[in-house]
Amino acid sequence: MNALEQLTVGIIVERRKIDNPWKEFRWEPVDIVPGITVEPGAEWKLLREENDWAHFLIGSKDIELFRSETEGYRSNLSNDPPRVYVVLCPGEEARDNEFIPFLATVCPYEAERYTESGEDIVEGVPMPIEVAAWVQTFVDEHHVDMPFQKRKQKKAYDLRKGGLGARPIVDRTGGGGGQNGN
Repeated sequence: MNALEQLTVGIIVERRKIDNPWKEFRWEPVDIVPGITVEPGAEWKLLREENDWAHFLIGSKDIELFRSETEGYRSNLSNDPPRVYVVLCPGEEARDNEFIPFLATVCPYEAERYTESGEDIVEGVPMPIEVAAWVQTFVDEHHVDMPFQKRKQKKAYDLRKGGLGARPIVDRTGGGGGQNGN
């Protein structure tokens, strides 16, 4: 499935010190910047730093828009504020950074699929106004309302049509097969 439109965004994450015996920091996407391209594998760029937190530009991803996902885009745009969902995966190689940007999407249903592993970080960041306008234009041009169709439930069995399959063998004459051996 090919995207009809795409927009490259830079991904900004926050590293915050936490009081935890197993982890020193909490990582969380906090912003995206439209039009920023970062080469894959490039060093993170420190943007701001305070006593217990720092913001880094860690990479860029393309937000891709598909006709088949316009219902999710509409749902997202109805939120206040709408969100861009960022998925970060842990770096697997020794030379990798702590986290690697994996996906940026405006479809909440797509983002939800990545929440099950437990290893990935999936967070929504506020959608910039220009990105919201771009998504709204795409939805206006490509969304088609699909009428709701209630599906008829298939019956597990129908006695008028022979039930579940072959009829059980039953001796209706009353003879034999009982507990007394009759």
